[in-house]
Amino acid sequence: MFIHWALREIHLKIVYYGPGLSGKTANLQYIYNHIDPSLKSDLLMLKSREDRTIFFDFLQLEVGTIDGKKPKFNLYTVPGQVHYDLTRKVVLNGVDGLVYVADSQREMMDANLDTLLDLEKHLIADGKTLEDFAWVLQYNKRDLPTAEPVEEMEKKLNFFGVPAFEAVATQGKGVFPTLKEVIKQVVSRVQTQLEEKQAVRA
Repeated sequence: MFIHWALREIHLKIVYYGPGLSGKTANLQYIYNHIDPSLKSDLLMLKSREDRTIFFDFLQLEVGTIDGKKPKFNLYTVPGQVHYDLTRKVVLNGVDGLVYVADSQREMMDANLDTLLDLEKHLIADGKTLEDFAWVLQYNKRDLPTAEPVEEMEKKLNFFGVPAFEAVATQGKGVFPTLKEVIKQVVSRVQTQLEEKQAVRA
């Protein structure tokens, strides 16, 4: 969270995390293409020669107010490939909320778990933990014939019982419910933090 006092803005960072090709960028593309133009910035995308995101996708949304200040939600994705570990760490710096995009294909279950553990490792190094953080799970690619049953994915990935959404991001299914839930969690935590700071000053 970063507060720009002069402009009365609160900048909040939400990162879409998950294994390579799980649908992180597809989420941001759908949001960008289907949201009111007055609420968004340009969508910035950095891609490799193979047309895969190598650093981040970035989209800024403006929604409502928090404590009389205008919140700006900066949405990022990280590269899922293992060799971009340092990049993922950099993008996670200062994160306020997370969407973990899991690939529902049965053969991707190990990659989902490995990447989730990698996420927890980076959070712990930054003094945070998934056990006490604003985050949601998205089970993407539910339309594929090899999709693992949701019940099994819950057992393997949702060990903290966070809200989870079924999705087909390329079609927009589950994209906005996922975003709305993580924003709700982030706003709730920020309001609590601001109230605590005001109480200390008083």
